[in-house]
Amino acid sequence: MAVTDLFAGEIAAELLKMLISICRRSSLCKSSAEQLRTTIEQLLPTIHEIKYSGVELPPIRQTQLDRLSETLKDGIELSSKVLASTRWNVYKNLQLARKMEKLEKKVSRFLNGPMQAHVLADVHHMRFETAERFDRMEGSARRLEQRLGAMRIGVGGGGWVDEAVKRVEMEEDTLAEGGLGNLMGIGMALGKNKVKEMVIGRDDLSVLGICGIGGSGKTTLALEVCRDHQVTSYFNNRILFLTVSQSPNVEQLRAKVWGFVSGCDSMEPNYVIPHWNLQIQSKLGSRCLVVLDDVWSLAVLEQLIFRVPGCKTLVVSRFKFSTVLNDTYEVELLREDESLSLFCYSAFGQKTIPPSANENLVKQIVNKCKGLPLALKVIGASLREQPEMYWTSAKKRLSKGEPICESHENNLLDRMAISIQYLPKKVKECFLDLGSFPEDKKIPLEVLINMWVEIHDLDEEEAFAILVELSDRNLLKIVKDARAGDMYSSYYEISVTQHDVLRDLALHLSNQENINDRKRLLMPRRDTELPKEWERNVDQPFNAQIVSIHTGDMREMDWFRMEFPKAEVLILNFSSTEEYFLPPFIENMEKLRALIVINYSTSNAALGNFSVCSNLTNLRSLWLEKVSISQLPKSSIPLKKMQKISFVLCKINNSLDQSVVDLPKTLPCLTELTFDHCDDLMKLPPSICGLQSLKNLSVTNCHSLQELPADIGKMKSLQILRLYACPHLRTLPARICELVCLKYLNISQCVSLSCLPQGIGNLIRLEKIDMRECSQIWSLPKSVNSLKSLRQVICEEDVSWAWKDLEKTLPNLHVQVPAKCFSLDWLHE
Repeated sequence: MAVTDLFAGEIAAELLKMLISICRRSSLCKSSAEQLRTTIEQLLPTIHEIKYSGVELPPIRQTQLDRLSETLKDGIELSSKVLASTRWNVYKNLQLARKMEKLEKKVSRFLNGPMQAHVLADVHHMRFETAERFDRMEGSARRLEQRLGAMRIGVGGGGWVDEAVKRVEMEEDTLAEGGLGNLMGIGMALGKNKVKEMVIGRDDLSVLGICGIGGSGKTTLALEVCRDHQVTSYFNNRILFLTVSQSPNVEQLRAKVWGFVSGCDSMEPNYVIPHWNLQIQSKLGSRCLVVLDDVWSLAVLEQLIFRVPGCKTLVVSRFKFSTVLNDTYEVELLREDESLSLFCYSAFGQKTIPPSANENLVKQIVNKCKGLPLALKVIGASLREQPEMYWTSAKKRLSKGEPICESHENNLLDRMAISIQYLPKKVKECFLDLGSFPEDKKIPLEVLINMWVEIHDLDEEEAFAILVELSDRNLLKIVKDARAGDMYSSYYEISVTQHDVLRDLALHLSNQENINDRKRLLMPRRDTELPKEWERNVDQPFNAQIVSIHTGDMREMDWFRMEFPKAEVLILNFSSTEEYFLPPFIENMEKLRALIVINYSTSNAALGNFSVCSNLTNLRSLWLEKVSISQLPKSSIPLKKMQKISFVLCKINNSLDQSVVDLPKTLPCLTELTFDHCDDLMKLPPSICGLQSLKNLSVTNCHSLQELPADIGKMKSLQILRLYACPHLRTLPARICELVCLKYLNISQCVSLSCLPQGIGNLIRLEKIDMRECSQIWSLPKSVNSLKSLRQVICEEDVSWAWKDLEKTLPNLHVQVPAKCFSLDWLHE
């Protein structure tokens, strides 16, 4: 394939982007640009097909493609001139419009002339070559049938050869579909077909199941079925996929299922479904599919099944619920060739063993994984780019495990431990920390980073690098907001998820020691009370560095006395809509550096006994989520080490008013303060302006916020100010221009803001402004010319021209008009 093939696609794509920009402008070239844009959009897929086919073109076609590339390059040059031309130079614009029209006609002539002839020639060659190949296949098949006639299978079929051909064709079809399913090969395809047959081929089956051990690909199979075109068409796209987990909120899930089945999607989460309502059949005749993933309890499952006409339920679980399910498909482990393909993809980035690898060694390690997809992925990723001695050592360690048979799932944990055996010590410790959080929940990255920084002596950059390494090894998954990623992104825009088998591995490895000597004291799942094992050992101190508790409502009497002389991190996971009484033993956790309180219920819980935090002099980080705060703890001494406080989905209740707490006195060294989705926050308290050490202030998604303190300019250390998605914020105070250290300002989605402050030019250190979706801001103050440090502006098309006029005086400025990003992922939270 010639060099020109590689670049034609890139040239066309670049030209298409420039034509789109021209079409958005009101210019003489707009009509020709729109026609040319349509032509390029039709041409681009063909160029990409040539580019990626790997087929060498005949000389005459290569020459014509070369000419097309030159024409497209001329188009890019012409488009650059159009975009650079000012709207007032009518004569120049008229010339450019004529050139654009000529270019459009030239490209159209190529499409309607030579390309049509190429298509006819290709069809002719393809028909001839296909007929020739079929002749050869038929002859080979006939000879094989004659020699192996005795090996025929079945009656009336095509015999052994037909079976083999069908198997190969199915394998090739599976590979052509792409995705993880293709790497799992025929096993996944056969499983998918069997589940499809149960789901859309059997009207007599209403509750079906997919079962298998952890990590065997149950969820992947269910997702493949849900994406299948025949399935989506059969149910008219009415498919609901829910993750249940070991600690579900049954009422909330039940309301979601019934709302979906009945067509009342706006139903409140805590809606109680009357028994008589289950008999309603007004809208229930239409087909729908409810998929319940990761189900652990029969009692929970029975509450989530609605046996109504037209509704089918697909249950995905490690267990067979034979009393409930009409039929079940048991996920089979991968065959040898399928295992090898999946392992090679994780270890080498391709589906076959590369020539440089030790083929025998690779196959021995694959054999030790015994066909389990998750083990193949994780162990393969852990061996990626490692020397052969490392592989040999890994094989020996895997060989020490007992053969996998009925106890496959239990032995899996020991076998998968090899995936972290050779991790650097701090990376391994960070992986084990992930067991501190509930299963099937997104872990805010801000929480992880804060925790790792405090207990592993890392800085934030090192902690983030560890996160990326764990992700590269398939030990966790990073879920990133579309806006996140640059140096000014907040970590709460990113979260982490982990497969429950990997979480089980972290728990398994953390629970090896005596309970009082464990480094991590963890509750594996939510319970109504603290573990009995903990209560039996309260006579001795618990030496854990991390303590994680997962319960429901907790009153004062529900706690018992415990001593944690070495605890540095306390994570309180709970689900409550009423009151959560903080454990009294917090008061004596003198080494506590990070306190994380997360409520996973559908509404806020009142936080009681907050006063126990008043004298935690070593506390550096506080994260509060979905709680209602009456007042912050009144400390008799300043919390001089407190650096970060985050209120997420909290009810503030005026708890920060100066009459309630003196913030500068109580928190003299606070550097980061975050309010996210605090819907009762109407204004920031003036006392915040006295936080002289504050470097990062984030007020995001606070839809009731109406004003900022007038004295905000007093925060001389502030470097980052986020005011993202505060729709009722109408003005920015004038003194915001006194924030001499400010480097980043985010006012995106503040749709009521009508202008930037007149004195914004005084922010001489400002490097980046994000003002996307600020639809009321049409013009800029004259002082923006003084923003000598400004490097990047993200804004809408309507105001981008004003910023781009500054590029002459501010040569380092880059103006970005972002693509529209519409996502409903937050609906799953």
